[in-house]
Amino acid sequence: MSTEGKHLESDCNVQQGCSAVEMIIDPKPKDLGGFSVRRSLPVRECRNIGPWIFFDEMGAAEFAAGSGINVRPHPHINLATVSYLFEGEILHRDSLGSYQSIVPGDINLMVAGKGIVHSERERPEITARDHRLHGLQLWMALPEADEEIEPAFYHYPAATIPATTIDGVAVRVLIGSAYGLTSPVKTFYQTLYIEAELQAGQSLQLPNSPERGLYLASGQLQLQDTTVAAHQLVVLSAGDGVVITATEPSRIALIGGEAITKRYMEWNFVSSRKERIEQAKQDWQQGRFAKVPGDEEEYIPYP
Repeated sequence: MSTEGKHLESDCNVQQGCSAVEMIIDPKPKDLGGFSVRRSLPVRECRNIGPWIFFDEMGAAEFAAGSGINVRPHPHINLATVSYLFEGEILHRDSLGSYQSIVPGDINLMVAGKGIVHSERERPEITARDHRLHGLQLWMALPEADEEIEPAFYHYPAATIPATTIDGVAVRVLIGSAYGLTSPVKTFYQTLYIEAELQAGQSLQLPNSPERGLYLASGQLQLQDTTVAAHQLVVLSAGDGVVITATEPSRIALIGGEAITKRYMEWNFVSSRKERIEQAKQDWQQGRFAKVPGDEEEYIPYP
């Protein structure tokens, strides 16, 4: 997904309730042309959580027949994108020649490395009817030694993602290891990404991680004496014994991992080096990035 602009802002506050809660971030809606996203990372007070440097919730959005997601080709460097849907379908194309639809439960991992261009649209079969879209897109920083690796694309069908039930709570380990399960999704840092669905009254103990954040995609949770509302990102301190309890049907995403070195971000470019971002800007403006096969006519200009 493209950021479409340079300025990334959200509201956040330091929470004085539960001792595990360091901060609660209330994302501000961002219009991406035809639909909006809620952007939780980065914010001024929290640039990343472990290797996760960008966090968008897409939708839930309803599209009438003839409309839908239509993100033109745009570039990335020195990062990896992770796409995951709750509802709907997106067609991914990139400059490597990848052509892959993602549906609920799948994971698309795109490693930009030294540079990649991709588009996110919908198949005509989808746009021909009324439809919905709801999902998450995250960006991961790559270790400095891996920032300039060859770009790559990986698709993990839903059936390959490990799942379990803990005290009645449905849990999927999307990336990393938790609850005795390990995801097949490629990692570069120590990384954690899980999804869980809780019914009202159910509780779940969260796995520990050096850095971690809890996002509530829908519902309402209680975390000791802290109430978490839908679409809030809660930055949590490390430690065992953190338990959440749903006060209504809820869907969560927990992200985390090891601490990383400083990253710079401008538009769709992320790097440990400011000069690398300047080079990428020039390369995009001068047309030096590769084209997306089958989607060569349009592109998003540098803002």
